[in-house]
Amino acid sequence: MHSAVGAAGELFAIRTELFENIPEDTLLDDFTLSLRIATRGYKIAYRDKAYAIESGSADMHEEQKRKVRIAAGGLQAITRLKDLLNIFKYGSLSFQYISHRVLRWSVTPVLLFLLFPLNLLLATMIQDSIMYKVIFILQTIFYLLACLGAILATKQIKIKILFIPYYFIFMNLSVLKAFFYLKKFNGKGTWEKVKR
Repeated sequence: MHSAVGAAGELFAIRTELFENIPEDTLLDDFTLSLRIATRGYKIAYRDKAYAIESGSADMHEEQKRKVRIAAGGLQAITRLKDLLNIFKYGSLSFQYISHRVLRWSVTPVLLFLLFPLNLLLATMIQDSIMYKVIFILQTIFYLLACLGAILATKQIKIKILFIPYYFIFMNLSVLKAFFYLKKFNGKGTWEKVKR
């Protein structure tokens, strides 16, 4: 849609005159600042020749710290960028922000984990519907693959077919943990450094 939705700090540059102060306790200052600038009518441009090199987290425990912190910053940003929820005022930027960020950091993870018990209920209550039973079996297989992927990840073994479902669940669990992180956060904008 001809615009990125937020900027990442390692690849973030703005014109000096567009800079504005944001609260010191902001967890995702790069994201928040870039979207505040976008609400003033500027476009967040993606440059395909720009690149940054960064090593990955040392292990999944360290990666979880990073993902929880980012998700907590996303939840914080929802309250600080509430004007951007007005699709009538910001049009496609609001649509992109809500669909790509807000839902991912708020509603989607909660609904994801409600799907399994809900589908179990449907599969057991509606006797003549094979569809709910098949979906429940597929869900169960997916979660079993994710569990197996988690076990292997603790042993530093990555098998792609198992790592993908594991990482998907891992990401959504991190968002749920972010709700609690934000509560204990106590207004500090500093991050605990992740071991790489």
